[in-house]
Amino acid sequence: MRKKIVAGNWKMNNNLSETINLINDLKIQIYKNNVKVMIAPAFTFLHDAVKQIDGFDIEVISQNINNNSSGAYTGEVSAEMLKSIGVNTTLIGHSERRAYYNEDDELLLNKLKYSIECGMNVIFCFGEELSDRKSQNHFTVVKNQLDNTVMKVDKSSWKKIILAYEPVWAIGTGETASAEQAQEMHEFVRKCISESFGEEISNNVSILYGGSVKPNNASEIFSKKDVDGGLIGGAALNASDFSKIVESNR
Repeated sequence: MRKKIVAGNWKMNNNLSETINLINDLKIQIYKNNVKVMIAPAFTFLHDAVKQIDGFDIEVISQNINNNSSGAYTGEVSAEMLKSIGVNTTLIGHSERRAYYNEDDELLLNKLKYSIECGMNVIFCFGEELSDRKSQNHFTVVKNQLDNTVMKVDKSSWKKIILAYEPVWAIGTGETASAEQAQEMHEFVRKCISESFGEEISNNVSILYGGSVKPNNASEIFSKKDVDGGLIGGAALNASDFSKIVESNR
């Protein structure tokens, strides 16, 4: 049975004291046992976050990872480094990494394979631009992104993979895909996985929706049968809003 998950991507926000305060605010919340809660603070505060969250049912994850174990890669962070401080899950392929840092499918596949080989869990992100949606090309774009990345890993790797559909036009814009649009894409993705790896894997992989999820729309989006939770951006920076979103994932 696939997991219900709500993951908060804090992006490049919060200094150390703000990070500590937000985690303290989250720690006083009582989350449902059937919902996996994750937070992704900045790299500089991951170690502090892991220590602070010890004993609480919240997982600290990484926003990014390099595809090498070590070497002359200034400013980068490896799986070994993350695991050494207790971080065992990473985002890969976030739309902002693709757009601002030119991360293409080939690099993302390398990151994905390396992370899994190192025993990391991965939240793999994908999604179309507004122009793709307007031209009715969104299914083709998403299928190509998946075919070039997660569809190229071996069957056993899927136990380490969570998917996150991010319609790029609905990230940080205030626009949100309707619950029906989210369900339509998630159902399509699950069908693609089934065709390549079988129904068992398709039925067990969690697919999150990421794109301006707020407390006032989370319940409707999460009610759809193929939406297993959310990858939350701006609302994750407010403990009350984030907790309401978690509670919406029944």
